Amino acid sequence: MKMVRSAMKLFLVLLFHGYLVPWLMMPTKLYFEHWLPEIRSKTNSTYFGPQGSTMLVYTFPILFIATMGCVYLHLGKKHGDESIERVQTSKFTTLKPPVLVKGPLGIVSWMELSFLTMFVVLLAWSTTSYLNGMFVHIDQMASESGLLVWEVKLEMSGLALGLVGNICLAFLFFPVTRGSSILRLIGLTSEASVRYHIWIGHIAMIMFTSHGLCYLIFWAKTEQMARVLKWDKIEVSNMAGEIALLSGLAMWATSLPRIRRKMFELFYYTHHLYILFVVFFVFHVGFTYSCIMLPGFYLFLVDRFLRFLQSQQRVSLVSARILPCQTVELNFCKSPELNYTPTSIVFVNVPGISKLQWHPFTVTSNSNMNPDKLSIVIKSEGSWSSELYQKLSSPFSMDRFEVSIEGPYGPASTDFLRHDTLVMLSGGSGITPFISIIRELIFKANNDGVKIPQILLICAFKRSIDLTMLELILPVSGTTIDISCLQLQIEAYVTREKAAVDDNHMPLRTIWFKPNASDAPVSAILGPNSWLWLGLIISSSFVIFLLLIGILTRYYIYPIDLGSNVTYATSARAGFNMLFICLAIAITSTTAYLWNKKRNSKGMRQIQNMDTPPAWFNNGDRELESLPHQSSFQAAKVYYGERPDLKRILFERKGSSVGVIVSGPRELRQEVATICGSGLAGNLHFESISFSW
Repeated sequence: MKMVRSAMKLFLVLLFHGYLVPWLMMPTKLYFEHWLPEIRSKTNSTYFGPQGSTMLVYTFPILFIATMGCVYLHLGKKHGDESIERVQTSKFTTLKPPVLVKGPLGIVSWMELSFLTMFVVLLAWSTTSYLNGMFVHIDQMASESGLLVWEVKLEMSGLALGLVGNICLAFLFFPVTRGSSILRLIGLTSEASVRYHIWIGHIAMIMFTSHGLCYLIFWAKTEQMARVLKWDKIEVSNMAGEIALLSGLAMWATSLPRIRRKMFELFYYTHHLYILFVVFFVFHVGFTYSCIMLPGFYLFLVDRFLRFLQSQQRVSLVSARILPCQTVELNFCKSPELNYTPTSIVFVNVPGISKLQWHPFTVTSNSNMNPDKLSIVIKSEGSWSSELYQKLSSPFSMDRFEVSIEGPYGPASTDFLRHDTLVMLSGGSGITPFISIIRELIFKANNDGVKIPQILLICAFKRSIDLTMLELILPVSGTTIDISCLQLQIEAYVTREKAAVDDNHMPLRTIWFKPNASDAPVSAILGPNSWLWLGLIISSSFVIFLLLIGILTRYYIYPIDLGSNVTYATSARAGFNMLFICLAIAITSTTAYLWNKKRNSKGMRQIQNMDTPPAWFNNGDRELESLPHQSSFQAAKVYYGERPDLKRILFERKGSSVGVIVSGPRELRQEVATICGSGLAGNLHFESISFSW
């Protein structure tokens, strides 16, 4: 099986490199005058028309890679080959130290900088190639049109900027497709890839805004402002492009860091304008040309609809543990078949607070140690989390609390065992990813018999009452677990208090919720064989789309174009294509979801009929309630009124390999990245975790 997967991986890599060739050649004269006419002459048919060639070159390869990637990942999960990939990945990640720390891009590794540079070079190459080709006969074009040379150059420059912006749009949706097989193939998660979506989005909007301004200035100077309202039946629809641009500008403005952090809800709701943006972009340029950006958006639509189906199910919330530091731990029942890796996240919706808002939180439980439990920790910081804490900490009892969950999403695998020492640095709620990591290492030490690295946990809190979060680090369960096999040293720093406050010793309180027949355990949306089902959805939905559009074109559009002097409207054709894509995805995704839901109904009924709390609640939660200030809290060495000396702590670590994992505010990550990237200590390997709480 290893040979089969290796051959599949090699084939997919070669196919992807072949997919990049048209992008490099698209701005050239060779492509427009020779390659494209040749491809269209061989692929043009009465079933797909001119869009057939574009789908063949730009759409089919990526969807094929995504489908085969799902098969590849399924085989790896089924035959346990992920451990081999983990070793190979760990060797590769040692070549990714941070090179840029402070700046608008954040912390950037050498690898990220290399790919970003190649992408910018592609955009620069495309821009110059388009302009060189357009300016060859610029004088002749100016004389024939009766315009000045600079006016024609302005119009051609606007066109070139729009074409280059489309390249950005083609890659814009890949990083935010949470369940993407393509991201998993290259070792990325959607949470860590959001930054790439931001980078590409900024570049795309700069290009599209410049594109729009060039045409507005051109129309104003040539007294053609009436073209602003033009919605052409066959050619480019200017008005549709303007609506798309305005939608993009609204999203762009509200996504700026200062606005996004201070008015997150405004950013969140405004970003749903992406629907308007994409729809009117397709109306603007026509569906044939839109096929170059279709693969990324198609995979995003599949993922988004599956997440919508999962979000409709209320999950079984078993208990909520209330900590005195305005923090709550939510414990859900989960399907034993659902496995996830440390640092995974889930998106949580509480209809009683907001039916539209979904917030990401790091999973703190371990699927190996607790096969029927999933836990998250939420600290009261913003308005949403504060209202959640107030509802749960209310003295009035409640039997049920409605919650929906999407996910979990996380890395394919983690390999913290490759280091001799692990230094975990957290600020505030950044400690939550480390809870799952420590529990995973405890499980491996007790079951796999492997050598576990020494662990130094450095955590900084503003107030001493926040130290109660340390109680969540070590597991408390009915199972026999030997914690002594883990060499764990905890140092906690309380930065805003000079000494311990006696009022902090408040008891923990746990709320038990009664089971409800309509609730279900947290489970994978497509069951244990989710990768196989996802590949089936992608491939079958695309086949259904091709059948629908082929029938429409052959028996409705083609007779109109051929049998009359009327050309079928481009916008109507685009509308039918978008409708058929949505129908195909909805049909296949819903069918797969209902099939797996019916298959899992037996296990769900067992949870729903449960009339007593599960074993982990009876033993674990009550044990922790009776011992609120023991275990990890007593084991920690606490420093008051000071900050950790990170440079001293890191440089004192001995060993050939020291893994430095940081989770917390941007300032903390930048400081640690600067130390690790300085080159003064070659044994330090930096890794930043995008935590959510």
